[in-house]
Amino acid sequence: MIILNLLDPWKRTSVKTWRFPIKTTIRIGRAADNDVILNDILISRYHAELGCYRDAENLGRWYLKSLGAIGTFVDGRLVDESKLATGSLIQLGPTGPILEFREQSFRRSTPTLSECTHAGNVPGNLFCIHCGEPLNIQRTVRNYHILRLLGQGGIGTTYLACEARPAGGFGTKVPEVRVLKELKADMVENAKAQELFEREGRILQMLDHAGIPRFYDFFIEEGKSYLVMELIHGLDLERWVLRNGTVPVPQAIQWMIQTCGVLDYLHNQDPPVIHRDLKPSNLLVRSRDNQVVLIDFGAVKELGHSPSGTRIAVEGYSAPEQMRGQPVVQSDLFAVGATLAFLLLGDSPIRFYRHHEGQHRLDVSDRPNIPEALKQVIHRATAPLVSDRYPSAIALAQALKKCLANAPPASVPIADNPLGDPDLPTRT
Repeated sequence: MIILNLLDPWKRTSVKTWRFPIKTTIRIGRAADNDVILNDILISRYHAELGCYRDAENLGRWYLKSLGAIGTFVDGRLVDESKLATGSLIQLGPTGPILEFREQSFRRSTPTLSECTHAGNVPGNLFCIHCGEPLNIQRTVRNYHILRLLGQGGIGTTYLACEARPAGGFGTKVPEVRVLKELKADMVENAKAQELFEREGRILQMLDHAGIPRFYDFFIEEGKSYLVMELIHGLDLERWVLRNGTVPVPQAIQWMIQTCGVLDYLHNQDPPVIHRDLKPSNLLVRSRDNQVVLIDFGAVKELGHSPSGTRIAVEGYSAPEQMRGQPVVQSDLFAVGATLAFLLLGDSPIRFYRHHEGQHRLDVSDRPNIPEALKQVIHRATAPLVSDRYPSAIALAQALKKCLANAPPASVPIADNPLGDPDLPTRT
């Protein structure tokens, strides 16, 4: 059996696995008729092909043939064709996805949990390839095993976690991996932090949108609050730019149209929900479909609640009224305009603020790589006065869609259908 593991580019741990018990040819690329489909704008529609040698000398061994325009690397070497061995690393382009190639013989029987020694696992694996058990449990909270630290924010720490195996076990099935967010120990006695954390869980529980992580659980254990959410496999837009440079105009517009779709859903809740922390690092591009997912609802607010408000601001991305503690739905649209500027310019939008006619505002008028129509959209979205901005996320999306129709061709390939459904609602 041939196993291909899609690896996290930093941690080199498996984030997705394909198994091929009987195939002798495996095709990899963006097109829908590949055996391994990777919706990454950096790779070709048909990027590589894996095949099994048929000659007597190499019978049974596997090789890779590169088909992609930007090349394929095997164990760090640029190749046109190369033999493969168990553990070979295949990288699609200089900075593209990395696949681990493994060849595994069929087993006549599967060891029971008590018999399994976890032998043969690749360093960094989260779960045993034989029995499905977690290999490194840091600690257990209620019925969740914490496997690895993911990151730390203002009031919360996030971990990679999975549900503890029930009595009788999962068999060899690997449990679903989740994101577990824990209120920081030094915030437990902070009433405002507790309120924000509980609000995040309560609002996520009532949301159901493909562009928002799914809510699974909220509980309090030993006086500390925990939130369990869906794990999104993908790259956030900040790291995307740091890795690849500025984003081609069509792709940047498409990602922001998708973001507007998520905001339209939030803003049309009853009462309207404002994210208040929209920025490139909180927008993930999901690996499997190139769709934008809005994460980190720690600053989320329902419009009309808590009239005094908490001042939550991100330099360069927060609207003036939000910095005063008076956010409205157009405050999120301001952040979309600033994020679009970051994608196109590759630098923090705060570097492009200027004083003009008595106002301090984002100014991209002298940037030649941004089409004039798109400059006007950014200018209106980030207007200092709420009344000068677009009235809704859909109105902004419609303006962006007009810019997309006239955008110059991308210098690198973009996803075949990055918008999903290209038809926008007519609500404004």
